[in-house]
Amino acid sequence: MRVDVLTIFPGVFPGPPGIGVVGRALESGTLALQAHDLRDHTDDRHRQVDDIPFGGGPGMVLKPEPLVRAVRAFRAADPRVRAILLSPQGPRLTQERVRELAAEQHL
Repeated sequence: MRVDVLTIFPGVFPGPPGIGVVGRALESGTLALQAHDLRDHTDDRHRQVDDIPFGGGPGMVLKPEPLVRAVRAFRAADPRVRAILLSPQGPRLTQERVRELAAEQHL
């Protein structure tokens, strides 16, 4: 299985996921993990990926434009890639769902 991770911190991978069961899968070649920098998909000189929340309020949110560009780039390289975008509003990540995702060739 191949997993491509889109992150603003590509240097931390594999990091903690590189130990235990995941670490053994990486060592055996069962799992290939590649981290990609979300900032590579920005169009400003500061490579900014975050912005203030729409409507105001505290905190920061990710800009949608770099995310959309990144997902399109992944799909252009491999149309079979399965994109999973995590969100607090999304469905819960259950063991059953993890089993379904484990059957995928490329996430």
